[in-house]
Amino acid sequence: MPTVLDDSLLDDPQRLAEADSSGLLRAAALAGAQVRAAAEAAAEAGLSDRLDLGRPRSVVLIDRPGVSRTLTRLLAALLAPSCPVPVVVAETVPSWIGALDVVFAHTDDAGDRELAASLERAARFGASVVLSAPPDGPVAAAVAGKGLVLAPRVPVPPELAFPRGLAAGLLTANALGLLVADVQSLADQLDLEAGKDYLARDSFENPAKALALRVADRVPLLWGLDPVAVAVGEHAAHAFAAHAAMVCDVADYRQALARPALRIRAQSGRAEQDIFADPADPATAPDAAATRVLLLAVRSGHAAEAARFEAAELLPGVDVLAPAEEFESDEIVRAAVLALRCELAAVYLGLAAGRIGGAGRYEPATA
Repeated sequence: MPTVLDDSLLDDPQRLAEADSSGLLRAAALAGAQVRAAAEAAAEAGLSDRLDLGRPRSVVLIDRPGVSRTLTRLLAALLAPSCPVPVVVAETVPSWIGALDVVFAHTDDAGDRELAASLERAARFGASVVLSAPPDGPVAAAVAGKGLVLAPRVPVPPELAFPRGLAAGLLTANALGLLVADVQSLADQLDLEAGKDYLARDSFENPAKALALRVADRVPLLWGLDPVAVAVGEHAAHAFAAHAAMVCDVADYRQALARPALRIRAQSGRAEQDIFADPADPATAPDAAATRVLLLAVRSGHAAEAARFEAAELLPGVDVLAPAEEFESDEIVRAAVLALRCELAAVYLGLAAGRIGGAGRYEPATA
């Protein structure tokens, strides 16, 4: 049965603040600060000088549980179109690692011994290692004196550390000359998005609250119109699961449509729910399998417009989340802003559904 949502909570700032006893909304709003702090740490550690080694043979992005998994996928998608060297995403350092390779990893688990052993081997074989992680514990010790550790300076829960890890990865790519990312602009736009999504703003003018209401009591189908958007969708799905106990489907748009049963369900799920329906009445309760297609678009240009036109033909009235329609910036900033909006929507949804926040608000599943 769908989650009963207390949507009145979303437009009551005092109740919201009381429910958010862990300060998750405030922590999520520190995305811009996380980016700036990562840039400061990189500058103080001399990241650019340490990686001034010429073009590497490869860049290895280590994919660990948590936001590490989603941010490495996004980094790979951002690098893919123009990167002159192979970009490898792996859970551990590959056996062929050597002195011509660069390894980047993000984790908030300072005791991840599998990662520690993997990074120690990379450093031993001469690879350049950049680690975004707490400064203490086996992981940081594994590269001590041999690699560069960018420690967190803005404390947030691990599930909200995506901006810090993404910034560290972008700064690494910048230093290698593989990408041009304006991290200051990124931080500024994240601050602007956090302001739009502030808890005191009503749902009709708050993009994150509006998104939370759009997916409430539905199964979100997060379908990306480009590879970067798919990566953002993976992070959004992680956020909705982490904060709202919500399961999402994530896929490339064309791959999604290649699944006939789900495609039919998506095309038949466009009708809005009856606002007078009683969620406790089986006869009028929302369909537990009702879906909401959210098309995510990060890239712009002819191919992106063609994909959106095709989607509009097949799924009339579908929701499209396209930051390029709201502000002018590059795809790096658009991707990060969309990821933050989804994070905040997930937190708002978790608070309104009682999944997170406040003593006793979480209701464990019953047998």
